[in-house]
Amino acid sequence: MERSDRQPLLRKTSSSYRTFPESPARSLDHQYLRSLHNKRLYLAVFAAVLGNFSFGFALVYPSPVIPALEAHPSPALRLDQHTAPWFGSVFTLGAAAGGLSTMLLNDCLGRKLSIMFSALPSALGYALLAGAQRLWMLLLGRVLTGYAGGVTSASIPVYISEISHPGVRGMLGACPQIMAVLGSLVLYALGKYLHGLVLDWRWLAVAGEVPVLAMVLLLCFMPNSPRFLLSQGKEEEALGSLCWLRGEDTDYAREYEQIKDSVRKQSHRVSCAELKDPFLYKPILIAGGMRFLQQLSGVTCILVYLQPIFKKTSVILKPEYDAALVGLVRLSAVAIAAVSMDKAGRKILLFVSAGVMLVSNLTMGLYIRFMPASHNGTVANTTLVSPAHLPAEPTNYITLIPLLATMFFIMGYAMGWGPITWLLMSEILPLKARGVASGLCVVVSWLTAFTLTQFFLPVVNAFGLEVPFLFFAVISAGNILFTGCCVPETKGRSLEQIEAFFRSSRRSFLR
Repeated sequence: MERSDRQPLLRKTSSSYRTFPESPARSLDHQYLRSLHNKRLYLAVFAAVLGNFSFGFALVYPSPVIPALEAHPSPALRLDQHTAPWFGSVFTLGAAAGGLSTMLLNDCLGRKLSIMFSALPSALGYALLAGAQRLWMLLLGRVLTGYAGGVTSASIPVYISEISHPGVRGMLGACPQIMAVLGSLVLYALGKYLHGLVLDWRWLAVAGEVPVLAMVLLLCFMPNSPRFLLSQGKEEEALGSLCWLRGEDTDYAREYEQIKDSVRKQSHRVSCAELKDPFLYKPILIAGGMRFLQQLSGVTCILVYLQPIFKKTSVILKPEYDAALVGLVRLSAVAIAAVSMDKAGRKILLFVSAGVMLVSNLTMGLYIRFMPASHNGTVANTTLVSPAHLPAEPTNYITLIPLLATMFFIMGYAMGWGPITWLLMSEILPLKARGVASGLCVVVSWLTAFTLTQFFLPVVNAFGLEVPFLFFAVISAGNILFTGCCVPETKGRSLEQIEAFFRSSRRSFLR
């Protein structure tokens, strides 16, 4: 239906004679609910977040694969204590490169096409992992899948925020994190199922191709972001995209005019002089600071070295079961955050999240520091990835403390600083700088993650396992202060209202 046909239809519907006419407020409520419950919006979000499923799958791929490659009969593929950390951490370097390239891709190709583009390096990376004959093929495969993850990390949250209805943007903004966690759980499950089979690690890489292909296929039928289309001057296509996302029998024309007015005010690209404007630099600094603090809290290190940490602390359960249990807790916590984000608000969840992470990291650090080595299995100057000098079986139920502390840390992270950091990045960044700034935030995130994962093992070997956990506790305390001083509440606000907040330099949304 063309725009000229839609507008009279909307006016006719709103002004038609009724024997018992509804009040304007009641009519608007019905319009609101119809646009809120349009199933096409949720289908578009599902198609996009399949990229996050693949990202979560690839991120934890080394967990079951490193032990298999350490025992590989071929010297060309065998990992040792020097190459195994690189196999795990080089993914983050690829992700940083992906975030850097997205600074251009988001504004040149658009959000949807950038997500689809990520399928190419992802599919090639999995193919290299599945058919690897040399160590360099394994590392290159990890870099390529990491690059794809960096592109999706910067593009998917922006795409979702720009197509979402304000009433469910918080819930939908948590979906990338949910799918990433689900991808990790599927990887653990497949690793357990394929354990003992010939070339099981190769089949895991083959399985990673499935969500990538499904994502590309579904996105072919999804619309691009109306805001991006308007920024490219494609008004008719933008109106059609918004109609598809909200439904033809809704007041999408009014939202279209609001978006169009916002885009018109930001029609030109950002200049260096404009970066001095608080409207631009404040949200960029907040988003970048959140990504930096999120990684400094230690989540990537803990997830990458989860099983070795449990071995070193002699948790009474088997490490592979511990990892699966932590993954289930993470998934449940993200689901809780998705449901409560649009009701409780972003800031309260960030406060609770950082508080739980602080207590958990402090508990873990103090446990390792003060418990006897016979209970926690920690021995000075032993490598975390080496099974040497570690007790074969835990001997005391008090060793459940590290498991519980880690579960609460992951739960705290997943209900706040995990999903909300990505959501706020896509909400508060101004449209004219959203593509570049989101890529910059991803670069900051993954360079920080790479630095931490590389220094984690040397610090543990030199000073003990308790030192990084106590450091993570200090950072978690800093997260609480940062949330209170810098982070705005965006619950229930449209992207245009959030931009107006930074333009006016008000301290809060409260009038």
